[in-house]
Amino acid sequence: MNPPRGLLRRSFLKRVGGGIVVLLSVGPAELLAQDAKRMYPEDFNAFLVIGGNGRVTVFSGKIEMGQGAMTSQAQMVAEELGVDLASIDMVLGDTDRCPWDMGTFGSMTSRVFGPALRAAAAQARLVLTTLAAERLGVAPDRLQVKSGVVSVINAPDRSIRFGELSKGARITKVVDGKALLHSAAAFSVMGSSAQRRDALEKVTGAAQYAADIVVDGMLYARVLRAPMHGATRQQLDVSGAKMMDGVLVVQDADLVAVLHADPEVASSALTRLKVEWSLPVANLDPETIFSHIESGTAAPKILVSRGDGVVAQAGASHLIESTYQKGYVAHAALETHAALAQMKDGRLTVWASTQTPFPTRDRIAKALGLLGSEVRVITPLLGGGFGGKSADGQALEAARLAHITGKPVQVAWSREEEFFNDTFDPASVVKVTSGLDRAAKISLWNYAVFSAGERAAVPSYVLPQAHIQSAGRPSYGDVAAGVGVHPFAVGSWRGPGANMNVFAIESQIDRMASAAGMDALEFRLNNLDDPRMRRVLQAAASAFGWKPLPAPSGRGYGIACVIDAGTYVATMAEVKVDAASGKVTVLRIVCAQDMGVVISPMGAKMQIEGGLTMGLGYTLSEELRFRGGEILDRNFDTYTIPHFGWAPSVEAVLIKNDDLPPQGGGEPAITTTGAVIANAVFDATGARMFRLPMLPGRVKQAIAAHVNATAG
Repeated sequence: MNPPRGLLRRSFLKRVGGGIVVLLSVGPAELLAQDAKRMYPEDFNAFLVIGGNGRVTVFSGKIEMGQGAMTSQAQMVAEELGVDLASIDMVLGDTDRCPWDMGTFGSMTSRVFGPALRAAAAQARLVLTTLAAERLGVAPDRLQVKSGVVSVINAPDRSIRFGELSKGARITKVVDGKALLHSAAAFSVMGSSAQRRDALEKVTGAAQYAADIVVDGMLYARVLRAPMHGATRQQLDVSGAKMMDGVLVVQDADLVAVLHADPEVASSALTRLKVEWSLPVANLDPETIFSHIESGTAAPKILVSRGDGVVAQAGASHLIESTYQKGYVAHAALETHAALAQMKDGRLTVWASTQTPFPTRDRIAKALGLLGSEVRVITPLLGGGFGGKSADGQALEAARLAHITGKPVQVAWSREEEFFNDTFDPASVVKVTSGLDRAAKISLWNYAVFSAGERAAVPSYVLPQAHIQSAGRPSYGDVAAGVGVHPFAVGSWRGPGANMNVFAIESQIDRMASAAGMDALEFRLNNLDDPRMRRVLQAAASAFGWKPLPAPSGRGYGIACVIDAGTYVATMAEVKVDAASGKVTVLRIVCAQDMGVVISPMGAKMQIEGGLTMGLGYTLSEELRFRGGEILDRNFDTYTIPHFGWAPSVEAVLIKNDDLPPQGGGEPAITTTGAVIANAVFDATGARMFRLPMLPGRVKQAIAAHVNATAG
């Protein structure tokens, strides 16, 4: 089979019609994998079309799932192109209309794709001023651009609008020269808080998600699921469902589904299927999984190895050994996975709630034996993703069923299916041995992480002797029943791996500060030589009103910091702990971030506030209950995500750093939540928490153990 094709220049030009089309043919290497470049040599990294009416259409492979990408990308284009923000129309995540993109994840939209998008807009401005110079009979350097109008400097009556430059014809420009980007000092659109472009439709209920899309003749599918991961089907009787009027039963290898024009009838038909399963032995649970992970992971990858550990250990004035653990966490997005697939005129169109429209298109094409040009994936708005909408099993199910039946088919997972089919944030373990010298400097750092991966595993502190290794990095998105150490699928979860690594590192740093009898902030500053991180810590302390005291001080103050996705973060929190029940209440959080140039201050603060609030879940309540491959949590009655009443006062502090391009904003703040609250619990009670989440029973037990140890 020929490899799936990308969107070719000629195909794109047929669809856009008249106007000025600007194609950016060269972009940063991060945007296109080398194999994609070989397979799709005619693809482009950014498309801009300026219509005869002066409106600008931006085509981006990135998608909008609540992070504000629709708005921030429009701001970047408006800034560099020289048009009003209101004149821009965004087309996102449509594989027939947008340039190839790996997917929306990893806080990479602004920091990786953003430079290419800004360059495309700046190049478009260069093309437009060149055309205008020809029309106006002046040199390009005598022109200025504002609000979509090119005018002669000091002669505003000599001007021409963008839309007039094409006169309704199509003018195609492929640009590969260099146009200067606007400096932060000259920003008029970037750096300001624009109203979110999806705000009105979301608050009025007009926003459409994948499950809201309906086409004529559509059938609703209900898919047969195994009772647990690793189960195999032995017997199947579909006669009961086939007897129901209008019900269509599909059996295709592992896929068994019932379809009907009424979703309630389809659900009823599913209950008529009679099936016998062979179930695997359930030998793992939330308590035994950690030793299993430690013993079952592959050989470690060495991230850092320097210094003489034996000498450092012998000379340490304090030696501290710790083991940190975290259970599986579900994505639990409020929108469940959904997709609608339709075969029409020999092509398959799939509307899917996906973070990865292009990889999803290619997986569907491969599974069905189609060319990439025969499959189109359109991405509506997503109701949350957090890394969980990348595997897209529902899109493949809908595509297979539509391909088999020839009818439009919707697959929308129930909440129970959402939990069962999730690619969970993996359970993980960290083992640390650290040492202090007599000057309260870190003299020894031996760190081993199992299963979480290497993101944020290397601290920003001065470590003259350090051995850091990562073992068992998950193959994200692969169904893991019988593969590797996990009894079900695991995958990326907002800030994948960093939540665990920051929890372990910053908890260990706090233990060392306490052992040295030093204030937690002073200890960190004593072991940092990175001026940027020192500045972020001091900014957080100033906003928080931090007063130096060694922990535990009884105040319930905590601190944690990290470098993630190019962003420097320092978070401080105040908690109250009920010793009798073990309940932890987070009263307030201050988070300072240096994320380079800030495209939208309001959007950046929303991401900080949302990340910290979401982080309360993996910190205080979210831990998947399972028995082998059986998922015991299937809904929010037993799996607790943060409630509105949990939300503390949050102050987001954005540190000005216009010398650095925009860095990641969606994930960095959440990575500090577990550590900062654990450290605040220690400061309040003297009890150190070594496992996430910090359920009330575990906190109560830790306090009791601390009291007994102190009394002893």
